Amino acid sequence: MNDLLQLELLDLEVPVLTGVYSEETHLPQPLRISIIVDLDVRDLFAPDTPLAASKNYMDLKRAATAALPSDVHFVLVEAVADHIIDTLMIPDPRVARVEVRIVKMALSENDESIGIRRVRYRR
Repeated sequence: MNDLLQLELLDLEVPVLTGVYSEETHLPQPLRISIIVDLDVRDLFAPDTPLAASKNYMDLKRAATAALPSDVHFVLVEAVADHIIDTLMIPDPRVARVEVRIVKMALSENDESIGIRRVRYRR
């Protein structure tokens, strides 16, 4: 088994067009998105190691914000998670695993977290 580096983005609030019910389909809903990326790395990181040896963790934020099309309605939050995963995995073969957790904030009545966790491994 290879060493890995985990990059994390936790609890980013993003407005996304998503939902099944008619009251959900007209305006973006607030989602709380967390992403964990397992990056396959084989070398140790020295003080002068360049960024190209790792992955820019801002890529995680872009995948959950700018890379999500603002004019597309995602019926399921599972589709939002799959879009984020594709955005991170497809261009970078070092990405071994991506975990996306999405909480639908509008469903919370007592500060609970209601949502999904989607995990994909590179095959």
